[in-house]
Amino acid sequence: MLTRLGYLAVTHAFAVLRLLPMSDRDMDAEILALCHQLMVLERQLGKGRVRFTPTDRAFLAALLHRLPRDVLGSIRLLVRPDTVLRRHRSVVARRHAAASRPKRPGRPRTVQSVRALVLRLAKENPGWGYRRVHGELLVLGVKVAASTVWQILKEAGIDPASERACSTWADFLRSQADALLACDFLETVTLSGARLYVLAVIEHASRRIRILGATAHPTASWVTQAAKNLVVDLEDAGCRVRFLVRDRDGKFPALFDAVLADAGIEVVLSGVRMPRMNSVMERWVQTCRCELLDRTLIWNHRHLLYALREFERFYHTHRPRQGIANARPLYPLPAPIIDPDQIASLDIRRRERLGGILREYRHAA
Repeated sequence: MLTRLGYLAVTHAFAVLRLLPMSDRDMDAEILALCHQLMVLERQLGKGRVRFTPTDRAFLAALLHRLPRDVLGSIRLLVRPDTVLRRHRSVVARRHAAASRPKRPGRPRTVQSVRALVLRLAKENPGWGYRRVHGELLVLGVKVAASTVWQILKEAGIDPASERACSTWADFLRSQADALLACDFLETVTLSGARLYVLAVIEHASRRIRILGATAHPTASWVTQAAKNLVVDLEDAGCRVRFLVRDRDGKFPALFDAVLADAGIEVVLSGVRMPRMNSVMERWVQTCRCELLDRTLIWNHRHLLYALREFERFYHTHRPRQGIANARPLYPLPAPIIDPDQIASLDIRRRERLGGILREYRHAA
């Protein structure tokens, strides 16, 4: 539009220069000729209307706005005088609005560190609404409006309302991890076709596994004795447990729950066909199958116990666990190597267990 407006201004300037040497009689004759052409145009258009582009409107308004209304009424125009004046007011209003518009509209954007802190508080505390997060920010000395906190959470796709306060099964497991055990039966088949059942227990907090035994006939007496052995092991280790999660398998007799109840351990049953309620134990069962049982042939009951004990030691002392930040159940992660020379000359040795099924990698002594 600006380019066209400039073009029209230049062409009309040359037209004015052309009118300078003309006499008043010649200019009057040209004006009459132009008026007659407008009359012919209006007669041919009939009820139709002449379409002006925004550039034509702006140029016409700028050219004629200084003329009085009575003079505009006497001039032969394709539009009414009020239309010309209205277009001029519109041009002036848009120019004033463009000059008055601030360079950075609206309030200044919240500092990125504050936004990250709001999202962190909401993520680490799912039960907090936006007003609770706002209060925590004020305690930390960060002064922002509650509406700003609401907007940050909304833009991140987090519901600012208190509906996030509902507790989930995963939240319960994380909050009770230090006092929570989980158990399950694991099945395997020997070379002779005999089916053996393995009973294992895992600690949620440390991911430490306890293999209570294996048998071809998990009778009520055998399972009850395994529960008694578990209670003794927990007392010797000084482990204070309040809950034990198990499924509704019929291999668990009522005496199993009674023995644990006498020790102060409450049994929590998972839902029907809901393995995720015992996800930690189910994940270990999958690991044991993929890394041990599916990669070796079990000869008999004795060989199964030997393989499970080796896997238990490997699992506790070497294998990293994602559930505890890739640490080992009995050992934390070592300090990272920051010496460039030591990294450049790594000497890693391999140690094999169970004939190479399990492999450990360590630094050379």
